[in-house]
Amino acid sequence: MKINNNNRDFETMQEAAYFTSDNCCSMDMGGAQMGMMGETMPGVVCPPVYECPRETVCHRYICHEVPHIQPCNTRIINHHIYRHTYTPTYSCCEENEVQNVYENRCC
Repeated sequence: MKINNNNRDFETMQEAAYFTSDNCCSMDMGGAQMGMMGETMPGVVCPPVYECPRETVCHRYICHEVPHIQPCNTRIINHHIYRHTYTPTYSCCEENEVQNVYENRCC
């Protein structure tokens, strides 16, 4: 588990023994002595204590309206039906044949 804070991570701080009592509020104050009641002198800063991160989860529900266009097409199909009927019409034709008969001609 990585805890990023000031470019440090949890594993690196553990390997460096950062969480040991040697590293907390060092009594070496550069020659300063503890007071009668055990309080430290002004100007002494302890290293920060890195706590486990707390996470707050906020669920947000965002509704989106998505309009849809659905084309409705009406197709009209015209069926043309041809009914064929036959009506007889009568006709008549006439032919003429002509024959020429020449009898006893002398020339």
